Amino acid sequence: MLPVPAEFGRLRVVLVASRNPLNIGAAARAMSNFGFLNLRVVNPYEIAFREARSAVGAAALLTDAEECKSVAEAVADCGLVVGTTAGHRRELRQPLQRLEHGASLIRKQLVSGRVALLFGSERVGLSNQDLSHCHWLMRIPTRAEHGSMNLGQAVAVCLYELVCAHNSVGTAEKEVPATARDLERFTGVLLEVLRASGYIHPGTATSAEEKVRRLVRRLNLEARDAEVWLGMLRQIAWKVRAEEKKEG
Repeated sequence: MLPVPAEFGRLRVVLVASRNPLNIGAAARAMSNFGFLNLRVVNPYEIAFREARSAVGAAALLTDAEECKSVAEAVADCGLVVGTTAGHRRELRQPLQRLEHGASLIRKQLVSGRVALLFGSERVGLSNQDLSHCHWLMRIPTRAEHGSMNLGQAVAVCLYELVCAHNSVGTAEKEVPATARDLERFTGVLLEVLRASGYIHPGTATSAEEKVRRLVRRLNLEARDAEVWLGMLRQIAWKVRAEEKKEG
């Protein structure tokens, strides 16, 4: 029998815009096989999700799955957010780890905090907007001639590697990382200041916001440092608004 470490309960598997009930069911079955029981789904195709809930051996897990309206909501309580991608034919703006190394990093983080592992839709994967919420990305090494994997297979392979991953971390680290919710609050105030200063222009707002979100996550802020930075940014935002009222 497979022993299930307590830290497995801190992993959130997040399926974004999944449309195939067989794939959703296969992903849930793999989670149940390996002892990862926390599933979140973002904007699933409703008919497919209802059908998937009858998946053999995973009905309970799917019944307990949390439905979220956005990636930001799904990862808000997680200190590390990792996106999966084949990495082919697209320009990636976050660090990309091979599965074996990425799994080791995730296991270390699970000792002290929650981790969200994102999987995109069967057709297009994770969008750039989805990826902007990730600290880094992970790929499963495959043949170049056949680079993408079925969603259910990808989930199973990633979770198996997490089970097999070995690390030397015996106790929780003292540093508590900022959660995705903390980082999103920080990002929101920073974007407000950047818009008010004229750094972000309406015509390039979407790409600029994605860039800023990625930059914030690369800072790897601790929770207490994020609060300090947030306080400073809020003071700057208040000052900018006050100056705008004077000029108006």
